[in-house]
Amino acid sequence: MKVKENAKVKLLKTASRLFQLQGYHGTGLNQITKESGAPKGSLYYHFPNGKEQLALESVKFTAESVAEQIAVGLQQSTEPVKAIQDFINDLADRFTKESAKDGIPIAAIALETSLTSETLRKACQTAYGSYQAIFTKKLMDAGFDEPKAKQLGVFINATIEGAFLLSFTTGNSQPLQIAAQQIPILLKRS
Repeated sequence: MKVKENAKVKLLKTASRLFQLQGYHGTGLNQITKESGAPKGSLYYHFPNGKEQLALESVKFTAESVAEQIAVGLQQSTEPVKAIQDFINDLADRFTKESAKDGIPIAAIALETSLTSETLRKACQTAYGSYQAIFTKKLMDAGFDEPKAKQLGVFINATIEGAFLLSFTTGNSQPLQIAAQQIPILLKRS
């Protein structure tokens, strides 16, 4: 039996999706309420500080989901090169199958609000940090020293974010596929 989602979860899922697709400034509270199907009063009940609070919790909600996807994806192989390549190739496949219907999970909010909202900037920073930490841990578990693993964790996350942006720009998954192809070179040990 499917568990019925409460209004707060509906609002978070809808806001997260719309912020990804339309950006922070392009998404209105009325649209979020309408598309979520949640009662109108529930928006300010759950998010009394308005749009910024909803965006903050949406970033956290999305970050947890993405971090879990990364962690599960990297568990598919003990070898970091294969695990990271397979993870990026899976992202490329999903991009193609879903016809690029979703945006980059945190990027729109990060780009639009980092200079105007310290709260949202820090939430995005924490989100990206959590992704990088997962890549770092995978590399350290495979024997990379911590400083090198941390640098590579940042680089891998930045590469994936950039490849996603280029995939949206070109309308195809080729940039993600190219990023996956370059992982063995990046992680080659001298």
